[in-house]
Amino acid sequence: MAAAAMLFGACCTKQCDTPSVSGVVMENILNRKSVRSYNGDTIPANVMEDLLRAAMAAPSGRDWRPWSFVVLTDKSQYETIFAGNHNMQKFMESGAVVVICADTIHMGPTRDNPDGPDVPQVNHLWRDDLGAVTENLLLAVEAYGLGACWTACYPFPETMKPVKESLGLPASVVPYAVVPIGYHDGTTQPKDKWDPARVHYGRW
Repeated sequence: MAAAAMLFGACCTKQCDTPSVSGVVMENILNRKSVRSYNGDTIPANVMEDLLRAAMAAPSGRDWRPWSFVVLTDKSQYETIFAGNHNMQKFMESGAVVVICADTIHMGPTRDNPDGPDVPQVNHLWRDDLGAVTENLLLAVEAYGLGACWTACYPFPETMKPVKESLGLPASVVPYAVVPIGYHDGTTQPKDKWDPARVHYGRW
């Protein structure tokens, strides 16, 4: 894991072209798992920045990058922010909680008038973008030897409402996912999800 984290850090700043990269990357992807228990230790600020940097490297439709992140560490606020959320124990045990948000409206020139003024446009691809962002974050967490769990916020009104109101999210911004991140005991193992029966070549 330490080697993966070092390589990941290097890849954030320059292109990786060594023969060992593919093996390290594949190992990291296949080792990703949903960790649901943590020891409460704080995530260092420089590590959190690297995790968010990786998240923001995700692909984005029309390069609109609708994502924003709210990083939470004050556990005294969690009962209000995540009122009624059944993942509360995970949040309380974690070193940090990241609320991944999407702006559903993009301000910018239209495609048919690229030199025109900025106008509001509905982003129909934000769900796709935010899924990629969340997965990038989870893979970066794995590279650093940390644990995380993707918990859904959108599209459940009862989960979204307290988060949106407590964090003061703008009207057009949706809390998409809540990801607790923390140090763990290493007992959680990844699942082997490879199923060749689900692969079709040429046609179904």
